[in-house]
Amino acid sequence: MDREELEDRIAEFTQWGYRFEFDNGASTWVPDGRLINRHEQRRRYFFEALLSLYGGTLAGARVLDLGCSSGFWSLAALEAGADFVLGLDSQPTPIEQARLVFAAKGVEPSRYRLEQRDVFDLDTSERFDVVLCLALLNQVAKPVELFELMAGTGAEVLVIETEIARAARSVFALSSTADGRKAVAHRLVLVPSRSAVIELAGDFGYQTVPLARNLTDYTGLPDYRSQRRLAFICSNGRPLDALPVEDPPLGPWWMSPLDPRPALRRMRG
Repeated sequence: MDREELEDRIAEFTQWGYRFEFDNGASTWVPDGRLINRHEQRRRYFFEALLSLYGGTLAGARVLDLGCSSGFWSLAALEAGADFVLGLDSQPTPIEQARLVFAAKGVEPSRYRLEQRDVFDLDTSERFDVVLCLALLNQVAKPVELFELMAGTGAEVLVIETEIARAARSVFALSSTADGRKAVAHRLVLVPSRSAVIELAGDFGYQTVPLARNLTDYTGLPDYRSQRRLAFICSNGRPLDALPVEDPPLGPWWMSPLDPRPALRRMRG
């Protein structure tokens, strides 16, 4: 489609969370420019770490993107050479956006499916090599079942990005702050600690590395600045020795000098 038609289609959506640029000069408009930096920093943080495990390309890989939103990471996987991507999201609008983006990008339809469905409805008889579980683990009330589902696809590598409970022990903190766009089935969700992610992955046969936060610009990343979010690479076959490991926190998040929460800064004063 030409630029004018594509821009009209893009404008049908009142909000875009990701910036997509197209060969004809059109692009999606993201109202908060900080999000553009956020997603580019996330790309260099965990997506480049994933690519490093595969020698810089996902050629030959089948990728499952859980909570795929408007398809930013599904598209990144395809552009990195993945043979096929299945993107799932529980909300209709992000799936409509993703389908528009993929069509406008000219992605061969045989290389992907984008489906609106509850991630727990996935048919695990379909095999995948890589699972992307980004900003989703902390939005579910059934983390064990989610890991069971991911492991059930036969994936050798899981990429987990999640809010973390700042506890030294392996715990899940009950939270009612779920993002309604991704929360699955329940308003109350369980937020894992760093140790809980590692232990849970280990129970399903995965070795896990909490990735060192190699971020260069924290604009749009307050959750990373305050050390409340972390990414993990889990593998049941590929060696993880070359990946940089994040040091365990020295104390709870409210003791972090980088915590940006204004209310807490007032309390300190």
